[in-house]
Amino acid sequence: MRKLLKIIGITLLFVAGLIAAGVSYLAMKKPAMRPPSTEIIERTPQRVARGKYLVEHVADCMGCHSDHDFDRFGIPVKAGTRGQGGFTFTKDFGVPGVVAAQNITSDAQTGVGNWTDGEILRAIREGVRRDGTALFPMMPYQKFRKMSDEDARSVVAYLRTLPPVHNQVPTRKLDFPVNLFIKSAPQPLAGPVSAPDPSNHLAYGEYLVTIAGCEECHTPHDDHGQQLAGMAYAGGWEMKGPWGRVVSPNITPDTDTYFGRATKEEFIARVKAFESMSEADAPVAEKGRNTIMPWLGFSGMTESDLGAIYDYMKTVKPIRNKVNPFPDAVPVKSARMPN
Repeated sequence: MRKLLKIIGITLLFVAGLIAAGVSYLAMKKPAMRPPSTEIIERTPQRVARGKYLVEHVADCMGCHSDHDFDRFGIPVKAGTRGQGGFTFTKDFGVPGVVAAQNITSDAQTGVGNWTDGEILRAIREGVRRDGTALFPMMPYQKFRKMSDEDARSVVAYLRTLPPVHNQVPTRKLDFPVNLFIKSAPQPLAGPVSAPDPSNHLAYGEYLVTIAGCEECHTPHDDHGQQLAGMAYAGGWEMKGPWGRVVSPNITPDTDTYFGRATKEEFIARVKAFESMSEADAPVAEKGRNTIMPWLGFSGMTESDLGAIYDYMKTVKPIRNKVNPFPDAVPVKSARMPN
């Protein structure tokens, strides 16, 4: 018996040593990365305009990297906070800890004012910060890696025009062992990236949907914040925050969904209907019925791009999944029919 206990003890010590060695290795490990490019991006009017279009109307970067009026429809950006960062993701979003969106203004101390163009490009598409640490993949660099080289340059050109805002965001705090595992998330780009031809509506629609992050929000997640396999775009992700509680709707072309019923013209008109609504005049939302869908930003997309998105979304797998997007809203009483 003593010999057996001795063997068990030695085995346990060996296993514990292996675990300790593994943890030490992960703690010291750096994410996969390549040196940032040394290019200086020419800030042409065309690039700045394209970058603004992508940042403000497609990728919705300011949805995370700004402060908002959470009581008003579409949670518009507060004046003077554009790009300052600070929006904090917690376990309500499936984040194992606390992660704050970074300051992406040109402020030298708290923003990216001292970053090179190549360092910003690498962070956006490869997930590595200036200091070589891994960005938490709540920042969708795994999707943005599909952004074309020219579009990525345009994004950087536009970010350089943002007025500096001095705002130090909260320090990231991730639970163990996720704080070690995220080091494996960044991956260097394998080569040049091109955008599909806009005339190819299906391919270009998929490109826009990817950059816009539609799948991330409109797919249900498990308790670890991972998307449920086979449920892409089926809705059902509950998101709680200062706006209340909302559940993303099903946007597959199932016959029971809006995408399954709406024509292309109806879809485009629905999105463009918010184009006249500005951040300054967005109305106060009815309690329990606010939305974090960036209608104000997406309404600035061109009709051609919205049409491409529609065409692509009609090709995704239809999934029957009934969702109540506003579970805390007061039910709307039906009008009483006359006798």
